[in-house]
Amino acid sequence: MVTGGWVCALHVRTAGLGGVALGSDEEEIVYLAYIVIDVFTNQIIGEREYAVRPTRRPSEELQTGQPLEVVVQQFDEFVRSIQVDPESTLFRLVTDGQPPLRQCLHPEACSKDISLPSYYSRFHDLRKEYVKAYTLRAVTPRAQPAPPPPDNPGSLLDMLNYLGITPYAGDSFYAAEVKDMASIIQRIIADGFRLDLPETIDLVLETGICSKDDEIDGNCIVRARGLPWQSSDQDIAKFFRGLNVAKGGVALCLSPQGRRNGEALVRFVSQEHRDMALKRHKHHIGPRYIEVYRANGDDFLSVAGGATCEAAAFLSRGAQVIVRMRGLPYDATPQQVLEFFSTGEDPVQVLDGADGVLFVRRADGRATGDAFVLFAKEDDSPKALSRHRKLIGARYIELFRSTTAEVQQVLNRSLETRTSQASTPSTASAPAEGLLPVALVPQHVITSGTAKDCVRLRGLPYEAQVEHILNFLDEFAKNIVVQGVHMVYNAQGHPSGEAFIQMDSETSAFLCAQQKHHRYMTYGKKQRYIEVFQCSGDDMNMVLTGGVTPASSPKVLSPGPLTYYYPTLGPSLPHPVLPLYWGYPTPPVSPAHYYHPPHHPQTMMPEVVPVGGGSPLPIPPPACPEWPMFMV
Repeated sequence: MVTGGWVCALHVRTAGLGGVALGSDEEEIVYLAYIVIDVFTNQIIGEREYAVRPTRRPSEELQTGQPLEVVVQQFDEFVRSIQVDPESTLFRLVTDGQPPLRQCLHPEACSKDISLPSYYSRFHDLRKEYVKAYTLRAVTPRAQPAPPPPDNPGSLLDMLNYLGITPYAGDSFYAAEVKDMASIIQRIIADGFRLDLPETIDLVLETGICSKDDEIDGNCIVRARGLPWQSSDQDIAKFFRGLNVAKGGVALCLSPQGRRNGEALVRFVSQEHRDMALKRHKHHIGPRYIEVYRANGDDFLSVAGGATCEAAAFLSRGAQVIVRMRGLPYDATPQQVLEFFSTGEDPVQVLDGADGVLFVRRADGRATGDAFVLFAKEDDSPKALSRHRKLIGARYIELFRSTTAEVQQVLNRSLETRTSQASTPSTASAPAEGLLPVALVPQHVITSGTAKDCVRLRGLPYEAQVEHILNFLDEFAKNIVVQGVHMVYNAQGHPSGEAFIQMDSETSAFLCAQQKHHRYMTYGKKQRYIEVFQCSGDDMNMVLTGGVTPASSPKVLSPGPLTYYYPTLGPSLPHPVLPLYWGYPTPPVSPAHYYHPPHHPQTMMPEVVPVGGGSPLPIPPPACPEWPMFMV
């Protein structure tokens, strides 16, 4: 038997459901009851009941009592007045199951910014203690003969009946449950069983690194959907406050463009905590309700699992805060990043100096304009994020609180490359389902050679279309050759922010690059400065063909069929897949959409004439009007 200390039976009621569903309806607490028991004497030394006034319900019958923070303070003062130190590890709360603390008190206190005393983060589950004590008793030879105990008691009444304790029948209806709990606790102590090793409630989300080779228990994962886009891993952990999230267990999901899509995968320490998390389906963060669904280990690893040593080394430095920078100049240096945070008001130091800055680069080593920065402690976060939209050079920088999983995810995506076999257009293999093809296109459409009669545009808004490029180039647009505007898309069929322009001479390309480099393109309310470089046809050809070098002879390749590509349909289309190019001047709609005024005389469907001649080919309508036709 425990030789000293105190246990305190805690009973919680809300304005909504009770029992195992307690807290699942997000209703506020309206009643708290405490009974303090001295373990050494096994005597009750203090009792308190409190009516709690909710803040969201206008009903007059619930407007009695004190606000929750006042009640918490009053009990703390009471327990100290009876010469009990509640901060001591010898003082523990006891609840009837997990919901009173995990699903009610901690979530509500978090939502109302109430700081609970530390003793609310350690407790005993009376049902588990009962099963542990009396299941052992049933198989102990020295134990008195007794009927087998229920392994999973459905209620306090089940426990009382087994122990032969008469339920409370006094006048106080609301106090009945806490008094029955006290009776069971006293019997457990009297029978010589210990109430040790309390459960704990984690209040701080620990960072951790996850590898794609890790084994993940698929019964511990949920998917949260509908999150505010600016939510950090800490915000998501607060939504699940009371439940223990595994180390590094929040993985924010990103869209194909690398932006947060309002979803996250969350890994808990056990299936019990996962099941309680599912009961928070359609609970709220501010005015938004959050959907919570089951997920599996593969889902989590696909988002949070890292595959690079660079990410593992960067994330193992012990930082408590990770900040993502977006919109950096492509030639930004670690020193510029350090100065960005260490100068001006509220300077903050980057953890480990230049080693605490990780630039995101593509597989070919080119910068993406993103970086991750480490900070040592939580207090550094508001100082760092206060620099949101401040400038490095002429560019404003966006800052976001990030996570280890987001670092892994971004780096994994930045290193994804398309694979292909060198082949001619007529023998090119079909692309893998869901991916855009690596295209070999007619040589008289994409130029070649070392003459620097092309310009490369980098840093375009993802929404930019051909007409925006023409407006940006202004007087140099007249020097663009026919079919000379080439938008570059990534392997997922999304704009890469780059374009190649074929000019009518090296002089035109030189003057265009000289006068338009680092000039601003305006798109709606956005203003982006664009990098413009003079380059050769071979440079352009290498990028547009995915790094596949066409055969050297003959110089002009067979034009092959000119076709189209809809995402997700991929090779299921009846025709080969190659990119589509618009000539100059541009048609009246974006080249990202299918468009041809002429129609096939029999099918009345839009048609396209292959470059190099041949019969017109009809363009089938997309299965969904939102599916665009892409060009490389």
